[in-house]
Amino acid sequence: MAEPDSNDRNIFASLASLLELEHLATSFNYRPKRKRINSTLTGKHTSRMRGRGLDFEEVRLYVKGDDIRNIDWKVTARTQKTHTRVYTEEKEKPVLVIVDQSKAMFFGSVKRTKSVVAAELAAIIAFKVVREGDRMGGIVYADNGIDVIKPKRNRKNILHFLEKIVQRNRELRSSTPAIFENTLAEIVHRINNIATHDFLVVLISDFHRYSPKVVKSISQIAVHNDVMLIKVFDPLEQTLPPTKFIAGNRSHQISVDGRSEAISSKYTKGFDNDFLSFQEDMKKKGIPVFTVDTVKPIDEQLKELFRIQQNVKL
Repeated sequence: MAEPDSNDRNIFASLASLLELEHLATSFNYRPKRKRINSTLTGKHTSRMRGRGLDFEEVRLYVKGDDIRNIDWKVTARTQKTHTRVYTEEKEKPVLVIVDQSKAMFFGSVKRTKSVVAAELAAIIAFKVVREGDRMGGIVYADNGIDVIKPKRNRKNILHFLEKIVQRNRELRSSTPAIFENTLAEIVHRINNIATHDFLVVLISDFHRYSPKVVKSISQIAVHNDVMLIKVFDPLEQTLPPTKFIAGNRSHQISVDGRSEAISSKYTKGFDNDFLSFQEDMKKKGIPVFTVDTVKPIDEQLKELFRIQQNVKL
């Protein structure tokens, strides 16, 4: 598969462009200054999330696969054998990243498509999780299929995940839209087979339909797992350009006058009200919802996203 040129990179994801984002997994401070840590992607440390604990229990011989950050260097130097510190009730926090590569994501009015932004977010989070020593798995869903990558703690698994994202992303050229609610129901079934409990499930999508069916499906995931939603949106979905234009799909076209204050105001209020209602429904379930747009640099938005995330009680 040929790599895209610089312009195409804003329309289609490539393995090379996603791999270039790995450095962003190290450039953020996900730990808040206060003693209690609420962040979701901070690795093995005290947290309000399920499945974490750092009560010291013992020092034992290092076993392949142990987190090297827990090595007790004093004991290691004294015994000349590598020892690691063990913590009572310490459990890993495996992460499942679900990324939307359906036809609705194949849209961008200014710079990048929503599908590219979603791919970038998924890549950065995957690198961060494995770097922190946790298992990372993923689900890539498209209109014509779903790919499941089971959680593992290695770079090879990330590459497999990114390859599937790129494959589904390229298929957007010719894919036919499927019913989002039905696809999400199937995804929930797949998730339940992997994330039995105590996972962090990160769902990246535009959530273009906020139906009760969608709310119910997402809520089901949160029964035994922690869930975080990242909504990717394009500015044109929220604000009409101040000009007259033709909008349409394969079967219909309409003339829209963005110069009309009444039309523009109603359009923006519709977007904002729908999203706020969905966000409130998720909040009742203890599920935070964050937004990322297709225009601003992804690193700047991530800094802001996780600055907010540190103050969210999950």
